[in-house]
Amino acid sequence: MANSSVSYKCPNCGAPLTFLPGKKTVTCEYCSTEFEISAIEELFRGKQELAARAAEAQEAKWETDDAGSEFTDDEAKNLHAFTCSSCGAELVCDENTMATECVYCGNPTMIPKRFDGMLKPDYVIPFKKTKQDAVNALKKFYEGRMLLPSDFTANNRVEAIQPMYVPFWLFDSEVSAQVDFRAERIRIYSDGDYTVTETQVYRCRREGSMRFKKIPVDGSKKMDDDNMDSIEPFDYAELVPFSAAYLTSYLADKYDMDAEACTPRANERVENSTIEVLKNTVQNYDAVQVEDAAVMKDVGKVSYAMVPVWILTTRYKDKPYTFMMNGQTGKVVGELPYDSTKAILYPALISLLLLPVFYFIAPTLFTILAMIL
Repeated sequence: MANSSVSYKCPNCGAPLTFLPGKKTVTCEYCSTEFEISAIEELFRGKQELAARAAEAQEAKWETDDAGSEFTDDEAKNLHAFTCSSCGAELVCDENTMATECVYCGNPTMIPKRFDGMLKPDYVIPFKKTKQDAVNALKKFYEGRMLLPSDFTANNRVEAIQPMYVPFWLFDSEVSAQVDFRAERIRIYSDGDYTVTETQVYRCRREGSMRFKKIPVDGSKKMDDDNMDSIEPFDYAELVPFSAAYLTSYLADKYDMDAEACTPRANERVENSTIEVLKNTVQNYDAVQVEDAAVMKDVGKVSYAMVPVWILTTRYKDKPYTFMMNGQTGKVVGELPYDSTKAILYPALISLLLLPVFYFIAPTLFTILAMIL
């Protein structure tokens, strides 16, 4: 996040600068360097501009009021909401679903009442992957995992598999940015008995503007943000206008974070992406880091969409393991158990396999060393 204030620090050592009474200069009390007032003003003018722009950027807000709309009475009649009595998750299903399982904790649940209280999404990405696709993708996800317990892979069965539409807020924005980078070129050479490291430091400023479309932020606290980020990207070119018909035979997670509550994460994704794009233009240096940044976003549009996710649950030694698959692309993420014994034995086995190679090469090495000595 960009700073909206400026700290006056010595450009030589980084210590705070102080204006001492009776002097016409600003002095660093740590390295004793003195700076003319005009030089300090010129040095920090750019930082003051960045701080001012950062303060303006922090005040800019997304237009969240237009995200989603109200369900009509006919649409609401076909939808039901239920709250899991075990974990408290609130889900949405169609009117024909009388009983189901909670996708979060597996608790069998009866549907208690008519749906109400949720905005109608603007868009939906329909499911493209089937239940069998999800099962096959999970099996492939296991492949090549050498540290998986053998009995997990041999006896593993999917206990529960649920297709669910997950609520997402999609943020559009145009941004302009100004970023200062500290770039270094490093040269290491020998000088007699010493090894010298020479570091040249550069200040690189980049400015630019760019447009972001459909920045996704999931609106469910129950869905792990890391997992949801990991199954991205979704192809938003396949968004279609929402219809309750797409929920037939599927669950839909009811958002518990509205668009306004999701704006900090949207801001973070915009800022990080903008800075990374500009950072990639600072080339031919050995190290590059951000010093100051101001990312100004124009007021942007926010849409409400439902995206498809398969949630698969399996169990190993009484511990549930949950996996998520992108219902559009088939990408799978999740946590797997590991065999601690294999974790110890595999490195030892690799060492043993390398021993014959060492014994084969060693006599030749010893012969060469003997000839040199």
